[in-house]
Amino acid sequence: MKISIRRSRRAAMAVALGSVLALTATACGDDGSSAGGDKGAEGSGTGKIVFWDNNGGVRTDIWKEVIADFEKANPDIKVEYVGIPSTDYQSKVDTAIQGGGLPDVGGVGAAMLAGFAAQNALEPLDDRLAKSSLNGKLNKDMVTSLTAAGGGDGKLYSIPTSANNGVLYYRTDLFKKAGLAEPTTWDNFYAAAEKLTNSGKNEFGYTIRGGSGSIAQALDAMYGQSGITSFWDSSGEKTTVNDPKNVAALEKYAGLYKKVTPAADLNNDFTKMVAQWDSGTIGMLNHNLGSYQDHVKALGTEKFRGIPQPVGSGGKRVQVSNPVDGMGLFKSSKNKDAAWKFIEFATSHEENSKFNEAAGQVPSNNEAAKDAWISKAEPTKLAAAALTDGSTSIVQLPYYLPDWNTISKADNEPNFQKVLNGDMKAKEFLDTMAGQLNEAQAEWKSRNG
Repeated sequence: MKISIRRSRRAAMAVALGSVLALTATACGDDGSSAGGDKGAEGSGTGKIVFWDNNGGVRTDIWKEVIADFEKANPDIKVEYVGIPSTDYQSKVDTAIQGGGLPDVGGVGAAMLAGFAAQNALEPLDDRLAKSSLNGKLNKDMVTSLTAAGGGDGKLYSIPTSANNGVLYYRTDLFKKAGLAEPTTWDNFYAAAEKLTNSGKNEFGYTIRGGSGSIAQALDAMYGQSGITSFWDSSGEKTTVNDPKNVAALEKYAGLYKKVTPAADLNNDFTKMVAQWDSGTIGMLNHNLGSYQDHVKALGTEKFRGIPQPVGSGGKRVQVSNPVDGMGLFKSSKNKDAAWKFIEFATSHEENSKFNEAAGQVPSNNEAAKDAWISKAEPTKLAAAALTDGSTSIVQLPYYLPDWNTISKADNEPNFQKVLNGDMKAKEFLDTMAGQLNEAQAEWKSRNG
């Protein structure tokens, strides 16, 4: 019998919970033990700590700069950096939660936060933040987002480092040559994708994400076109993912594959998709603020622009929420004091600004968010304006569901590839995902009242 990844994950959580309950019974009280029973220790505040980067390879260079700065300021603490590709990070942490070997500190974004918290692997950070120099200096919305993503207990398990936003990058030189208007509306987007395509010359209007991370991009395109502004219906029990308007939107969007996109897109994750766009003659790319610096290095600032997602026929922009990224302190750490010092340092004004300028994302530190580089990075500036000028409605994705990351990745990315290939109908794909989401929502509500 084939066991789904999602069920395996639930089983892992059940084992973890059982271990915690057993330890609690033995101790005749709630000792706050983590999965596996290791509650860690504060430590001496010196010595070695281990940091796992949840976007290894992409953010390795800038994290090594931050670490070098930290070690210079704290010569009695050594940070061991471990870069893990984003596609492997959740499974590696899940394995370490059950088998041991967790780091002291790790990247913990909103999309995977609930799953780790449900396994009791993360240290609550509310009290540490309240006593910290960071208190009152972090973006309130980002803190609220990570608190909400923690699974419903109202605790903060991750300190925000940055926020992202969906961006439509387009080649201004190609648009100008073809006499095309900016792709600020979905109608303009589809017209440009068709006109810029000449497959015989290896020229394409768009690159679609078919590999890892494809679901979030597809959801953005669906809700952006349908104009639906809530992920759940009025009852809060049924998702709108498979609403007929979303089905029609996905059919149109998936229909772009191989007609106006390269065939290689079927397996492209964001790194391959970005590299393909930067080195070729493809008109448009949907990604986020994180790839802006890659485009600048490859194309300069004269050949492309990064603008907010297109608006719909009613003149309103709808997009799905992008997960806030952050740093979590693992409960099993034997040196929590030193680990917290690293988190504090990395999210301080200067370091948070340095990190986000390199990453092209919105800083979590309020002082860093006022630094001059933001006004010079056009996509970041436009994204911030779009989120505050009333032009954009955000569909909040259910990051609080422990199963969310698995449902939106491992469970459904292969099926989305079938949709692109024409082997599965968009309706069947979305109905399947909706069933999983409705089940996960019901389970979450039963646990949290």
